[in-house]
Amino acid sequence: MDQMPDRSRATARRRRAYWTPARQCQFLAALMESGSVARAARAVGMSRSSAHRLRHRLAGTAFDRQWEEALAMHAGLTADPMVWTAARASMDTAGR
Repeated sequence: MDQMPDRSRATARRRRAYWTPARQCQFLAALMESGSVARAARAVGMSRSSAHRLRHRLAGTAFDRQWEEALAMHAGLTADPMVWTAARASMDTAGR
């Protein structure tokens, strides 16, 4: 009887599947580090398609702009490691 009933498992799964503000910030930080939507989504326990749906739903918002900025910062990381320090500090203060 250690097994959860099907309804409890489904409820627990739905609870984990929300894009909370904290999860969005973690995703953006992971996106900046990796440059990969799939990797960043996996890092926060979400799917790539779910991340794209969220971005579409939040088009024109700060999240949408920060997505673009995260990818641009990732590109800059390969060119200048000092960009990482500034970018990380920026993401940390934005999440507060």
